Amino acid sequence: MNEMHWQTLSGWLVRSEPDMIDFQTRMTAIPALGPDNDGEGEWDRTMWVKAYLEEKGLENIEQYDAPDERAKNGVRPNLIVTLPGQDESRTIWLMAHLDVVPTGDLHLWDSDPWQVVVRDGKLFGRGTEDNQQGVTSSLFTLLAFRETGIKPAHRLGLILVADEECGSRYGLGYLLENHRDLFHEDDLIIVPDAGNHEGNMIEVAEKSILWLRLQTTGLQCHASTPSEGVNAFRAGANLAVRLQELYERFDAQDPVFEPPLSTFEPTRKEANVPNINTIPGEDVFYLDCRVLPNYPLSAVVEEVRRIAAGVEADFGVKVKISTVQAAEAAPPTPVSAEVVQRLKKAIAGVRGLEAQAMGIGGGTVAALFREAGLPAAVWSTLDDMCHQPNEYCRIDNMVNDARVFAYFSLIG
Repeated sequence: MNEMHWQTLSGWLVRSEPDMIDFQTRMTAIPALGPDNDGEGEWDRTMWVKAYLEEKGLENIEQYDAPDERAKNGVRPNLIVTLPGQDESRTIWLMAHLDVVPTGDLHLWDSDPWQVVVRDGKLFGRGTEDNQQGVTSSLFTLLAFRETGIKPAHRLGLILVADEECGSRYGLGYLLENHRDLFHEDDLIIVPDAGNHEGNMIEVAEKSILWLRLQTTGLQCHASTPSEGVNAFRAGANLAVRLQELYERFDAQDPVFEPPLSTFEPTRKEANVPNINTIPGEDVFYLDCRVLPNYPLSAVVEEVRRIAAGVEADFGVKVKISTVQAAEAAPPTPVSAEVVQRLKKAIAGVRGLEAQAMGIGGGTVAALFREAGLPAAVWSTLDDMCHQPNEYCRIDNMVNDARVFAYFSLIG
């Protein structure tokens, strides 16, 4: 690696901190909520980012519109921007998403979520960390090479996708299904959409995800005469407790993951009767399962059905189990993969940290790359404020992540 080129790029990125803050501030003011989140989609934000890229002199910009009649102009736009490299036979891809989640309860925010507040070295606002930090650090990596005239080791590409927060059907999923020729097996793919506070965790694997809806049906009656009914709430609560047995049935551990075991947690609870003096005849709750890849989800569902059958027999109720989401784990990116090893080298060179390849319980869009046979590494430096009120990103993280990407892009 050319040390002089690295110092030039690093210095440019450090000096660009005010521009990064301005970019984030202006982008945050353009909400990008998908139709599934009661929004119009990403059109306005994507067009603003596209104009920004053109204004900065980036020329190779392509727009791929996924049809969605619910969205503004009937499409969900995806952008791809590339810069030539010393080796044009492969591409270094940096991929981030432009959509965000809703604000939630505004009373929990200390400021307007759509107006960035700069305080204590942080940018507060909806989406500033998820995933605008990744958008900004990736975009400014390309700008650093463009402005300094330095060529990356390989062609350098930026992918800005839609719909990540609601399944990626109109984002990366659309690109892989309809434009698979954009990507090649020897490309190097980084997704800055998960990480830890230290910046020393490279995500290479994800657990399977299973969301179940459990509906318990009994017989409604007056609370003063419980023998005339069957309390669905009591049976459902008992079922929620019995599902703790899943931890014993699927008890394998894998130190690659954090936490290293499968998890099975009752989460959302639907309202049953509106008044206190009625025994509910129906009760509904949900179970969130994050399962190590060595267990098939069908085995988990079978065990849930067995446990539910015991509750049915003991309480005289019926339990209906519905699958809300089921995603078997994608093949992991090998720890030995070039993208992982080069990323470890870049993190060490810029941050002085020895990064570890790990798996997570959450899901990222990188799984779609892996399912398509494209090894991808997920990395960034985050306080994990995504989806929370008073979401923020640290300005230093935004700048230093870009420096890592620039270092990575110089390694031949």
